[in-house]
Amino acid sequence: MTLNKFLDLAKLFKAHGYSLYLTGGSARDYLLKREFIDLDLTTDATPSEMKEFLPNLDYTYAKFGNVHDKHLDITTLRVEGDYKDFRHPSVVRFTTKLEEDYLRRDFTINALYIDMNLKVYDFCNGLKDLKNKVIRFIGDPVKRVKEDPLRILRAERFAKKLGFKIEANSLKAMNDNKRLLEKLNTNKIKEEIKKRHF
Repeated sequence: MTLNKFLDLAKLFKAHGYSLYLTGGSARDYLLKREFIDLDLTTDATPSEMKEFLPNLDYTYAKFGNVHDKHLDITTLRVEGDYKDFRHPSVVRFTTKLEEDYLRRDFTINALYIDMNLKVYDFCNGLKDLKNKVIRFIGDPVKRVKEDPLRILRAERFAKKLGFKIEANSLKAMNDNKRLLEKLNTNKIKEEIKKRHF
């Protein structure tokens, strides 16, 4: 039913002149044939444009391009600036290009996009890593960890959850920068650790 909900939403977006893609953990789990409840979606529509035909979603974080509902998360395709606080980008700019959006994502296996025809878009060999059961940061792993140290715990969680191996350079960057976890809000760390038990 979850996939059908995505397809129905994608038809709605298309009717209004926009594209909608399954991405992140939802795309990853769909391709792995794993059951998933939450829909992680991205679109070329801005929050203000979505509000025209999806007025009942939560628009609290619209300025970051994110709207949501229970089990539904839709983010406008975007480009991010430097991270100043180890968690959030200094600038968010909306885009309409998948090949720009993927660069802000954490791991190759989480940067796959699936359209309403179930065509897969892969800009960083995510399908190959999915097949080989590898967790790999996109781009420079040291930079990705320093942007958001919580990615260290996310990588560990995905490796455990999926039975994947963390690629060598990614693992080195994680181990060399674990001290950065001390700079994070302890509640964020607790939330991430809690997810390991689901």
